[in-house]
Amino acid sequence: MSRDELWDAPTVTEPVGALVTVPGSKSATNRALVLAALADGPSTLYRPLRSRDTLLMAGALRALGATILDVTAADGADGSWLVTPAARLTGGTDVDMGAAGTVMRFVPPIAALAEGPVRFDGDPRSHERPVGPLVDALRALGAEIDDSAHPGHFPLTVRGTGSLRGGVVEIDSAASSQFVSALLLSGARFDEGVDVRHVGGRLPSLPYIEMAVQMVRAAGVEVDDSEPERWRVAPGPIKPVTQTIEPDLSNAAPFLAAALVTGGTVTIADWPRQTTQPGDRLREILTLMGATCAFTEAGLECRGGGVIHGVDLDLADEAELTPTIAALAALADGPSRLSGIGHIRLHETDRVAAIAKEINGLGGRVTELPEELVIEPAPLHGGVFHTYEDHRLATAGAVLGLAVPGVQVQDVATTAKTLPDFPGRWTALLAGTDYPA
Repeated sequence: MSRDELWDAPTVTEPVGALVTVPGSKSATNRALVLAALADGPSTLYRPLRSRDTLLMAGALRALGATILDVTAADGADGSWLVTPAARLTGGTDVDMGAAGTVMRFVPPIAALAEGPVRFDGDPRSHERPVGPLVDALRALGAEIDDSAHPGHFPLTVRGTGSLRGGVVEIDSAASSQFVSALLLSGARFDEGVDVRHVGGRLPSLPYIEMAVQMVRAAGVEVDDSEPERWRVAPGPIKPVTQTIEPDLSNAAPFLAAALVTGGTVTIADWPRQTTQPGDRLREILTLMGATCAFTEAGLECRGGGVIHGVDLDLADEAELTPTIAALAALADGPSRLSGIGHIRLHETDRVAAIAKEINGLGGRVTELPEELVIEPAPLHGGVFHTYEDHRLATAGAVLGLAVPGVQVQDVATTAKTLPDFPGRWTALLAGTDYPA
């Protein structure tokens, strides 16, 4: 499917009822891959996400010498990845980042541990996304990086020497919590470990840093996060792990949203009772918007109440959910304000501007402010919903299409970044059938 192709978002008039199985978490899969590639022995990752972002991460780690064997389960289920770290990380290679923020931020510290130059490049959008604070931090820790073509941006080359001094470093991670996570994931392999201190504006997406901390600890590494906005990782070995990847709760958002839009019932299978994933806040948010959410033996069940309520939310820690929540807010019975989201202007696209433009293009009343969106009820009509190569915009368009006839989502295939075959999964949801059938 070409990027210019239009997908007719299905409209429904009856409540949906479905049990949905969501693939593994992209964030957990890519963090687990990094730790496994740096470990002292082979690791096994069960039910990893296989999407563009995670395949790019696997490709980057293979380029540095790791062996990643994809094992499909005999019954056709999600299977596993067997990761064997390289005896010695090697450079003299190129890394294709695509548009994957985790590859852009998590792999350069590993490249600094390799022997030889590692050249990073990706999709055109990767040249615009921020990496300067991480580059500066790695230099302060002893890395040699050539970003002379566009200082603080990609493409760039990390000239690895086989080791990195490490130590204390200050970094402004207001643009992305991934800067901190990147240093935490590799820090145990630095000669002196790493002592990361955030300086600057409000630090977004803290749950993703907590995810990194917990996973690093699970690999036997000592992490001290007792002080706010400071993380100390002790040098030492990283143990191999056997891990089952949780479902991606952020990717569950459009499916649960369908319950609200249609007044139906959707259950997400295997929703964890305890998790660091920011998407877990959906239980609270959707309840505020009129749903009833409860755990069952099958997973998390969400029942729509027939009406969607407006909300006033600070989404600084859960900004990945903004496009879906904005789509619901555009269908609500009252105004909504979504704040703390300025940093998502630097994601796959300027999400704040794109959400406002596309909903308004369908007749909506969205006011774009530097750090927030104000969304007021308005009659919506059909039209083209552009996605700007952003998977979250595409799924938001699908949510709107449930209630608004004639919505056409441009480049729905971009959802493959984190959610393979979204159109097939959406069709199964609306039919109340399993995916694959």
